[in-house]
Amino acid sequence: MALADNPFAALTIVVAPAVLTNASSVLCLGTGNRIARVVDRTRVLTAELAQLDADSPLRPAYQKQLARLSLRAHLLLRALRFLYTSIGSFASAALISIVGSLLITISGETAFHVLAALGLVAGSVGVAGLVVGCSMMVRETGLAVEFLSEEMELVSQHHQTSV
Repeated sequence: MALADNPFAALTIVVAPAVLTNASSVLCLGTGNRIARVVDRTRVLTAELAQLDADSPLRPAYQKQLARLSLRAHLLLRALRFLYTSIGSFASAALISIVGSLLITISGETAFHVLAALGLVAGSVGVAGLVVGCSMMVRETGLAVEFLSEEMELVSQHHQTSV
């Protein structure tokens, strides 16, 4: 058995989940920051909307932006859930790999195969969460750019009507 003959093989098995755990953690930090920016923008728009007259032509545009910010916030929250799931799954895969490599010397191949399968499942869940979370982040980024363009157009129109 390669793991029993090579003590560094267990470290090799742990490295991939550890690196992926780190990647997921960095994505979680970025996603949390994006949520904070959406919350800040929502607060600014809400304050501006509260100061508008009921018949202001800007009111529908602000309400539309608020609805879209809500969509972005929910998308980011779902992405964050998937990314946190990835962190837990990769950490589990690393721990299972360590335990499995230790048990091979004590329990034999059967326990090793069971733990290897569990580690593979945990790692696969982590990768799936990472892929889905990243896909949601790409979608949210597209929405952010789209909304930014619309907001710039709105500001431009408002500037032209007030001049």
